[in-house]
Amino acid sequence: MSKTMFDKIWDRHVIADLGEGWSLLYLDRILVHDLSGGRAMAELAEAGRHVAEPKKVFATPDHAVSSAPGRTAASYPKGERLINSLRERCAAEGVRMFDLNKPGNGIVHVIAPELGIVLPGLTLACGDSHTCTNGGVGAMAFGIGASELGHALATQTLPQRRPGTFRIRFEGERPPGVTAKDMILAAIGRFSAAAGTGMAMEYAGSAVRALSMEERLTLCNLSIEMGAKVGMVAPDEVTFEYLAGREYAPKGAAWEAALRDWRALPSDPGATFTRDEVIEMRDIAPQITWGTSPEQVSAVTGHVPDPREAPSDAKRAAWEAALDYMGLQPGQKLEGTRVDWVFIGSCTNSRLSDLRAAADVLKGRKKADHVTAWVVPGSETVKAEAEAEGLHLRFREAGFEWREPGCALCVAANGESVPDGARCVSTSNRNFVGRQGTGARTHLASPAMAAAAALAGAIVDVRSF
Repeated sequence: MSKTMFDKIWDRHVIADLGEGWSLLYLDRILVHDLSGGRAMAELAEAGRHVAEPKKVFATPDHAVSSAPGRTAASYPKGERLINSLRERCAAEGVRMFDLNKPGNGIVHVIAPELGIVLPGLTLACGDSHTCTNGGVGAMAFGIGASELGHALATQTLPQRRPGTFRIRFEGERPPGVTAKDMILAAIGRFSAAAGTGMAMEYAGSAVRALSMEERLTLCNLSIEMGAKVGMVAPDEVTFEYLAGREYAPKGAAWEAALRDWRALPSDPGATFTRDEVIEMRDIAPQITWGTSPEQVSAVTGHVPDPREAPSDAKRAAWEAALDYMGLQPGQKLEGTRVDWVFIGSCTNSRLSDLRAAADVLKGRKKADHVTAWVVPGSETVKAEAEAEGLHLRFREAGFEWREPGCALCVAANGESVPDGARCVSTSNRNFVGRQGTGARTHLASPAMAAAAALAGAIVDVRSF
């Protein structure tokens, strides 16, 4: 019987059928970070339990760490307690921790692929909703809650209900100015933020095959913003070239054996999906959100919608609330809307290719005087590679702040936030009310679009640069 890639990976990890669509799954990898990892392991110890397979668990502080140049754990006192707890429990349990300011440290969903911790065909869980990012390498990766994290650490297993499968095929040549971020935002805008609920997403088609590995990670990152826990791209030669030689990737004969297995993972030609959709790339332009949900998005050349034209009463109420919070008017043109802040970073868009794309737009120009602009690399590795290319100098010359790796302004859990009422073009993944700080107004966009907004001091079509 023909199988989807998701079904192949799910089936090989089932330990027991629990009935009514539930299975007990084996977890190949568990990731933990500072917000929940130390607490989860401490609770295990208090109950007389320990981490079942510490060699398959990896930790990094990222959420509650300052991104200020020269930072230490103490730079954000609330975060220091979390980091110290994580250090203590990792040492006690034998878990590998990529500590602050040390090689390997960074945002959890940036370091897992770049170190080869996540590999095609593996299952991976983390107490973070954007764990779906890791599916870009062809893994089944998903976020879990605090109680699930404790169970996972103690048993290296997790009960899960089998989801349906939803494939989106992006076909055709990518238009100028369109990035992976624009592709996934356009998909969420078309199908809604709830379209993936109860589904595992697979992204396919000629345009996806043409994406780099880092762009595929961006594509999968926003799967949760469509309601899905899992997002995946089938592994291919792009994947294998990316993973070859990475610290935790197989070596020698094991690498050759892994390649044979990985090449069998893609969905079979006759595989059936619960839902199957096609998006033509010619229909996608650079995107920017206007509201307080990733589905409230438009081409940058578009206008703010009129709630009176909403397709339902619920949508009308949501649009009205979003426009009130965002300080926008129905029918208002998005281009030209003044911007106060620009943030380039997060597990969505903080990799080397993202920074290159933003730096290419700057090209010796300077940001508008009234704009505060930050660049926060996704990891120590990204930071070092960017500095080796001189990208940090280009950002600084343009008036941007070059900061230390971490989640930073994506979630504002580290004492850093966008001021109340300020408008920010952000490369992150969520534009929820208060996400970047109390009263902060967030517009999601690609790194290139964010860089262009910093230069113009307003939302602008990057294609004009």
